[in-house]
Amino acid sequence: MLVALDEALECVLVAAAGATYEESVRIFHVMKILLWHGYLLGGTGSNVYTRALARAWARAGHEVVVFCQEPHPERYDVGGATVVRPELDGPLPVFVLDRYEGMEPAFLHELTWEERRDFVERNAAVIREHLPADFLLTNHVLLGAPVGVAAGMPFSVKAHGSELEFSIRGNTELSAWARESLDQAETVFAGSEHIRGVLEEVVGPGEYLERLQVVPPGVDVEELLPAARETAFRALVEEARRDPQNPKGEGERLPDPGNADRLQAFLVGGEPTVVYVGKLSEEKGVALLLRALEGVDARAVIVGFGPARAELEAMAGDRVLFTGPLEHRHLKHLWALADVSVTPSVFPEAFGMVAAEAAACGSPPLVARHSGLAEIAAGIEAEYAPEYRHLTSFRPGDAADLAAKLQAILALAPEERYRLGEAARRAVVRRWSWERVAALLLSRGWETPSA
Repeated sequence: MLVALDEALECVLVAAAGATYEESVRIFHVMKILLWHGYLLGGTGSNVYTRALARAWARAGHEVVVFCQEPHPERYDVGGATVVRPELDGPLPVFVLDRYEGMEPAFLHELTWEERRDFVERNAAVIREHLPADFLLTNHVLLGAPVGVAAGMPFSVKAHGSELEFSIRGNTELSAWARESLDQAETVFAGSEHIRGVLEEVVGPGEYLERLQVVPPGVDVEELLPAARETAFRALVEEARRDPQNPKGEGERLPDPGNADRLQAFLVGGEPTVVYVGKLSEEKGVALLLRALEGVDARAVIVGFGPARAELEAMAGDRVLFTGPLEHRHLKHLWALADVSVTPSVFPEAFGMVAAEAAACGSPPLVARHSGLAEIAAGIEAEYAPEYRHLTSFRPGDAADLAAKLQAILALAPEERYRLGEAARRAVVRRWSWERVAALLLSRGWETPSA
């Protein structure tokens, strides 16, 4: 019976990965998988990555244990995976300062060695309580790789980019620790060719480079679907009415109060709609987008939280609505309403997850052509007709070029924009479904083709 189940799972995973990857994806048995992530399960990229990957593996029939600091795991669908929260007795090492419920975040590079090693050992000790296991994947070069070393079993590491750019770059001690730890990893995963290059540049040469593979993040193509405008509009408003109470908007990580009525009033009618989803911080390029929108006949919805919100709201006009952070239960409907979704980052991105998710909902993405975002643009261009391929990206930091591309997309006939949305979704399904990504990570002994 077990053999039959294993064979069935292998067929499912290979099929999900796509025929192109049949020779490189092989999962031979049901596995016990340990997935370590030092942070939360909602909000930013690596949190979403962890949650979605756990769900994909659990749905494939594997036993999955997630180690993280999420105080409310019941709020998230992890497919039946077990969530364990290691107890900390000190600060939470972070790369960018945010608020964490009941925790004291502190920059990784400012912590003492004693504080860093205490964090590593406390997490590794909890992992050891769940051994033996078949596969251990840790997130972030630091402190994921040292946690993997201390756990005492073969492990793989997923580099996300934020630790490389905000903590390790230029720090000789942290670079050496990262290199020493990565050299002990069984496999090192990078989400894009860009991150592969950044990893070697920041951490330096080492044995780990011989075991480095590029496997992109994934998109939930079953949850994120195109929808008719009226259907998506009603569903978005209904989801907003289910939002938790957030008096005076004091909960930074919660949607703004009154969003249901605000979205209903703002999105009524057929006016062209531009959507941004991401953090409201300088490096994300939202100010660039707002400048570009000054010359574009469209309304815009800005989704997210962050330190630059007040400044951005001050420069935005009446045709821009800020919602605070939204969850995927909202976003799948909002993206279906978006004539174009913009990722205007002015700082390198490991991968354009948000752009790919928008594309899955049939919203043509428009990204700054650099770093991992350029790989998203290239993947979508491959599905576009030649005359539309220039509409996937704009020159980094160039508000005029961004405005011109927005105007070009919005000037297309509705049926042409619909075809772009179809092609964008097709690119996501073929390249970045979570089922394919989950299978590729477990096939770490096989050479994976580039995304």
